[in-house]
Amino acid sequence: MRALGVVWGVAGVAAVLVYAAVSLGGHALQALAAGLAPLEWGVLVVNAACMAWAEGYRGFQQRFSPRVAARALALYEHPTTVRLLLAPLFCVGYFGATVRLQRTVWLGTGLIVLAVLAFNRLDQPWRGILDAGVMVGLMWGTLSLVWASWATFRGRRAMVAAEVPAAAGL
Repeated sequence: MRALGVVWGVAGVAAVLVYAAVSLGGHALQALAAGLAPLEWGVLVVNAACMAWAEGYRGFQQRFSPRVAARALALYEHPTTVRLLLAPLFCVGYFGATVRLQRTVWLGTGLIVLAVLAFNRLDQPWRGILDAGVMVGLMWGTLSLVWASWATFRGRRAMVAAEVPAAAGL
């Protein structure tokens, strides 16, 4: 059950990232199909590069993915029924986490929702241009999550702290 919980946790998080990337990819393809002016191409390239670095490398590869993998290892080592059933939520840090991590996760979720609402109001091609950058970051994030999980479980050692408080009974 522990191994199944870990697979459910990591695969569930990865599935959300892939779903979001595919959804955003549709908007990016619409913008490209309609044709872009030189300025729009420039913004697309700069945005994609910035998002690859900021969201993909700094956000996912250095922070989010190693933490999800560390929490998946904590789930494997200290499984509970609630953790196993809600493994993706546990791995992200919505519960059974330090107060600091929970605040970060909930604040990040709120900011993502606000960004989605704001992006939905943009007309093409700008929505597609911005979505293309986010899609690049999400794809990088998915790959880094798979890599971090593999590396963590191969060595049975987390790359970062799992931020599971000692008294977390869930």
